[in-house]
Amino acid sequence: MSAPQTARTEAQRERILAAAQRCFIRHGFHAAGMAGIAEAAGMSPGLIYRYFDSKNAIILAIIERQLLERRAGIDSLPAQPDWEQRIRELFLGWQRGEDTWMNAALFLETSAQATRDPAVASALAAADADIREHFLAWMRAQAQAQAASVDEADLRARALALQSFIEGLAIRAVREPLLEDVRVAAAMRQLLPSLLHFPAPTSKP
Repeated sequence: MSAPQTARTEAQRERILAAAQRCFIRHGFHAAGMAGIAEAAGMSPGLIYRYFDSKNAIILAIIERQLLERRAGIDSLPAQPDWEQRIRELFLGWQRGEDTWMNAALFLETSAQATRDPAVASALAAADADIREHFLAWMRAQAQAQAASVDEADLRARALALQSFIEGLAIRAVREPLLEDVRVAAAMRQLLPSLLHFPAPTSKP
């Protein structure tokens, strides 16, 4: 395939995925059919099938896009990020229902779909494992910057706790659209210091 053909194929795939994302956010995976996705993309259903052989293939491609966005977000973290501001911005975006790959409703849809579809469950498990390793590498660097000794089991527990907290906020944004972000910030101030400040190594007598 020539470079222009490859670029066109990728552009068409992105167009389909963006349309599918909007449909899934508004209607859910089950109510959004290929005909609706085709209409949202301004294409015929037959053309959609040239790029994705099923709705499930589209869902798996969206999970891959979510992974890439989450990985890029972690890799862009500075040495000492302003976690309060960063997470508040995420939470407010979730409440507004912004059409990003990490839309909270879409996150919940994929999580629910994983309970019914082994292929989706496997893709999500692989994505979670990938993200956890990226995040662990960042946390390991934080511990080293604080001249702290790193216990791998403790590090993994901290990463799991922080990941669970952030994903829990996505659920809260959907279920409590009027929840004030100042309350979210207050919750973060209770939790984050215990997760992101590492004890200095004790000196031997």
